[in-house]
Amino acid sequence: MKKILVLVLALVLALSCFTAMAEMKDEYNIHVLVWKFDDTYGSTVRQGMTKWAELVADELGTKINLTMDDAQDDMAKQVEQADQIIGKKPDFVIINLAEPAGGQTLVDKFTAAGIPFLFYNIPPSEDTYDSVVKESGAFFVGTLPREAGDMQGEILADLWTADSAAIDLNGDGKVQFVEFKGVANNPEAIARTQYSEETAAALGVPLEMVNDIIVADWDTGKANDAMLSIWQSHPEIELVFANNDDMAIGVIAALNQSGYNTGNEGDKAIAVIGVDATDAAIEAIKAGKMTATVKQDGDAMGEANIRFAMNWLINGTWYEGLESKYKLNDDGCSVYIPYAKITADSVQ
Repeated sequence: MKKILVLVLALVLALSCFTAMAEMKDEYNIHVLVWKFDDTYGSTVRQGMTKWAELVADELGTKINLTMDDAQDDMAKQVEQADQIIGKKPDFVIINLAEPAGGQTLVDKFTAAGIPFLFYNIPPSEDTYDSVVKESGAFFVGTLPREAGDMQGEILADLWTADSAAIDLNGDGKVQFVEFKGVANNPEAIARTQYSEETAAALGVPLEMVNDIIVADWDTGKANDAMLSIWQSHPEIELVFANNDDMAIGVIAALNQSGYNTGNEGDKAIAVIGVDATDAAIEAIKAGKMTATVKQDGDAMGEANIRFAMNWLINGTWYEGLESKYKLNDDGCSVYIPYAKITADSVQ
């Protein structure tokens, strides 16, 4: 019964939006619910949205007012912000979930209020995805969860093929490694963790995990503390996979205290491979402190958020008109922004 009600509300929302927005307005008010402002990659997406809101508005001959709210990694706070936003009656809401399992509450609120919305970056949890995205008539702009992990594994395999001795520092024919995971239940973190290892192994890299997976909440400080402790008990570590660059930078800072990964000629270094291609990571790669990263294009995701939101508001459709720029996924309600490998060679 609840699903039927959600579908009816979604249909009413779609029809009302299409009718109301058939004619271009002079000004649009878009609110963005952000899981937390102090996430490094998330900041690049926010900057991208700000930039592209101006550019797309100029293209369309209208004005886009963008307002962002920081949930500070607190789903309860994000729900409160949703209530406040509804009172302001914006034209559209772009949602970066504070908690993957928390999307249904926001869907129910915005659907009842007749406010269209899309989700980005953090996908709703697998068991809620259908009701939160598909059945609500919403859209999701994200990345293919396994692609970053695959690319991390491919980077390691390329390094192993080129010079295995540079990775296998103790010469035992295996790569002793640890994995730093973002958060326990995040689909991106789960896939990056799984496929960085599986892909490298499938490509012929003999891996040996020396410690349980370390959950460091995407955080530099937590990764630093964890690596300091693990490094003392496992000095044989030769590789670190990190789900994001913030954690990779924390790992490198810990290694620096032992004279590793300093970038100085002659100093020892282990392989550290991250994800995001943040400015700090790029500089660390250039300085010889970090091995590689996988670029998650925040600017492109920011642009996609704005283009899909405006396409819905003006044309009453998510995808028609954007076919040449984005590839629609098989579920019919999402697109993925592609990743790219960043190594010491390519970063130069």
